[in-house]
Amino acid sequence: MARIGFYTGSFDPLTNGHLDVLRAGASICDRIVVGIGVHPGKAPLFSAAERENLIRASTKSLNVAIDVVTFDGLAVDAAKKAGASVILRGLRDGTDFDYEMQMAGMNATMAPAIQTIFLPASPAVRHITATLVRQIAALRGDVSSFVPVDVAAALKTKFSS
Repeated sequence: MARIGFYTGSFDPLTNGHLDVLRAGASICDRIVVGIGVHPGKAPLFSAAERENLIRASTKSLNVAIDVVTFDGLAVDAAKKAGASVILRGLRDGTDFDYEMQMAGMNATMAPAIQTIFLPASPAVRHITATLVRQIAALRGDVSSFVPVDVAAALKTKFSS
């Protein structure tokens, strides 16, 4: 039976930190479903379709099958719908750990058959956040060391006008 991992986030934009989690997840999953959380009350920089296209373009070289879906409810429900047996979560620091432990506990109560797996960020990407990437890009800074090539180009286009 194939092990399906579910990796959720806003991915606005996809960063090298996200790719780091996907690479680590590829070593334990046969397929990974990337779940783009869509929240009606939030105004993302990139549309869900743009984020999906950037994820697909940036994950082609990964050694795992990648599917991309959007969802607007609970991540654990989206993971169930995707047939996932594990939820993949990246950890950068202790703050992430505290929050993710609470989420893992809640998800385990709602879906006991789905295990949360924590993947520590590699030192080279530990400092990267999508929020900081957006801020640097908005100020026309160079984000090329923080995001995949296609994402850097898309950010440049977004902020060039």
